[in-house]
Amino acid sequence: MLRLLFAVIYTALTFGANGAAAGPAEARTLLAGDMKKLVIHAEARPLPEVMLADLDEAPRSLSDWRGRWVVANFWATWCAPCREEMPTLDRLEAEMGGEGFSVVTVATGRNAVPGIRKFFEEAEVTHLPVLRDPKSALARQIGVMGLPVTLVLDPEGREVARLIGDADWDSPEAMAVLGALMQ
Repeated sequence: MLRLLFAVIYTALTFGANGAAAGPAEARTLLAGDMKKLVIHAEARPLPEVMLADLDEAPRSLSDWRGRWVVANFWATWCAPCREEMPTLDRLEAEMGGEGFSVVTVATGRNAVPGIRKFFEEAEVTHLPVLRDPKSALARQIGVMGLPVTLVLDPEGREVARLIGDADWDSPEAMAVLGALMQ
């Protein structure tokens, strides 16, 4: 809760506490720290509908989260930067997650279920769902060339921003940018 308060204060200070409406243009003014790597698109980009699976092999897709803002993180068990980043995503979900916002992880490529569970256990990740893209079908279609890659999706399931590489997703800067995008 304290981090959320800092994000609100940071946003207010950035806007001069004048009540300006937020959105993509305003979110661009908040790009600081790791968020400098976040590319906010001029127009939302539709995502292809690709069936994924959860850890129990049940069919899932990112469209299951339509109606809310989503931070979708593409990662792999062998990815060292992913190991550093995943706990920050877990804390972001714990802080901001709810009916209007979710963090979703997509293990892309060859990631055995026991390896995924071990990765999450070692990283002490407890709040995040895991989808699997074992043949990288979705990752290839949307141009994920290296890992990690994180997308910000609007409630219609369209990509509005992308960050290549790892980031501190529970930082006040990240929360301020996400808050501005969600307005």
